[in-house]
Amino acid sequence: MSQTDAIRYHLLHLGPLTPIEALERYHCFRLAARIKELRREGLDVETEIVKGEGKRGARYRVAGPVQREMFG
Repeated sequence: MSQTDAIRYHLLHLGPLTPIEALERYHCFRLAARIKELRREGLDVETEIVKGEGKRGARYRVAGPVQREMFG
């Protein structure tokens, strides 16, 4: 399974994902690039900017209702 496939599965079945989680779980250093690939495929991914401990970062999640048949 590719990183993009693993990240798609995570977003569709497990919920939001941050770059730190992607690195820890899927050894993915470039989550934004994988998200861009998923968006090109038609997956509607939203980016939320989160703040914590004086830092800002992104959290990605699928927007709206999930269509598992299309991306399952």
